[in-house]
Amino acid sequence: MSEANAQVSRRLLEEAFGQGRVELVDEHVAADAVDHDPANPEDVRGPAGLKEQISMYRAAFPDLQFTVEDIIDQDDRVVIRWSSRGTHQGELMGLAPTGKIVTVTGISIDRFADGKVAESWTNWDVLGLMRQLGAAPPPGSVGEKVGIQLQRLTARRSRQKAGTR
Repeated sequence: MSEANAQVSRRLLEEAFGQGRVELVDEHVAADAVDHDPANPEDVRGPAGLKEQISMYRAAFPDLQFTVEDIIDQDDRVVIRWSSRGTHQGELMGLAPTGKIVTVTGISIDRFADGKVAESWTNWDVLGLMRQLGAAPPPGSVGEKVGIQLQRLTARRSRQKAGTR
């Protein structure tokens, strides 16, 4: 069963996300599935939620491609280390299209139950994406230095309010 699970995880990444074949979601994702991704304000739930997420990324990056770098399957879990590439041609979470080609890496873990993805955990380089799109300052830049100083000031004020140093 494990090899079949690995194939499903690969297809969801490469074909559903990478090619927009959202019909695969209904076939391979449980009705009560939950996707935990710290980049999202809340968990993505069920096939409808996942299809909405896929549509959002594909609208922002119509040429989005995923590459599976490593895949590990064991028992009811599949781990994929992946990379993605696409051109920012549509709005993404309020960010105007930049026309920039971006690359991002991440790791996803899928848990299977009854032959379908029941739960997923994903961590990916959101900061790297934001830097590539100009929404976060590059390392060592004046913008980064100003941001660090503002954070220090805010942290100091928070400690003062709490009565700690």
